[in-house]
Amino acid sequence: MAIIEWNKEKTIAIMVLSNGENRHNPDFIKAFLQIMDDIERDPVVTSVIITSNDEKNWSLGIDLGWITDAYGNKSFQDIKDFMYGLNRIFTRVLLFPTPVIAAINGHAFGNGSILACACDFRFMKSDRGFFCFPEVDINIPFLPGMFAIIKKAFPYYKLEEVTYSGKRLGAAEMEEHHVIVKSCANSETLMQESLAFATTFQKKRPILGELKKRFHKAIIDVINNEDPPYIESLQLMM
Repeated sequence: MAIIEWNKEKTIAIMVLSNGENRHNPDFIKAFLQIMDDIERDPVVTSVIITSNDEKNWSLGIDLGWITDAYGNKSFQDIKDFMYGLNRIFTRVLLFPTPVIAAINGHAFGNGSILACACDFRFMKSDRGFFCFPEVDINIPFLPGMFAIIKKAFPYYKLEEVTYSGKRLGAAEMEEHHVIVKSCANSETLMQESLAFATTFQKKRPILGELKKRFHKAIIDVINNEDPPYIESLQLMM
């Protein structure tokens, strides 16, 4: 079974995370980047929606089993390559020349939440699923680039609260603080609303790509210049 699949609804590409908890590991990175390349090669696509086929989870973030084993085996270069791979995913989403919309149909935790923040817009269903940054409870500090990404999605006062507390947010609270465009009653409504929103974007890729490149320049600079010292020294866990 594929880790990630995609299909098309008219001009909307729907990327489907298809591996249960959709944990991020080297295989996830390879599949994600390949799908983004495939979508970009389709000139008809005007927007991308990222969702999951799991009823419970959108993405629970880093595969802690994989990274713990890598540390135990002293596979330090593999860990560094993995972290740079995550940054390639974030950069790809940030600079993708069409709008990228997260249709969050289940739990989004940790790096899964950061991926959602990297997207241009977010929708979330309200009947099941939480959004959370649990890093404070598992002793994993954000890289500077991760902070730069989530600052674009959260108002500063709310970001401080959820970063320091590890609080779980539901869709209603996310909508109240403008982190998501809309809270949707269930999975069916979530996809209907996400597709309807995505359809409103029928823009040319060159101008959207250039706008996103300029708009996110500061974030990309942090990823490229401030993250490497932490990655190279493996200052990733406390």
